[in-house]
Amino acid sequence: MTISVRLSDKDTELIRAYAELKNISLSDLVRNAVLEKIENEFDLESYNQAMKEYKNNPKTYTMEEVKKELEID
Repeated sequence: MTISVRLSDKDTELIRAYAELKNISLSDLVRNAVLEKIENEFDLESYNQAMKEYKNNPKTYTMEEVKKELEID
């Protein structure tokens, strides 16, 4: 699939220079940046959900307790 993005000349030059500096194609740079942004937002949402659950039930477990519960040596 092809996606078009409108950029100013200044932004285009900055992005092109960064891609050259990192020795990657513009397509790889943009794809990686977008996927990383999505991953970061998912991670932040997971963190926020985990913190909400922790605040509702602030029980914690030691590593030894977890190993015992999971029957891991």
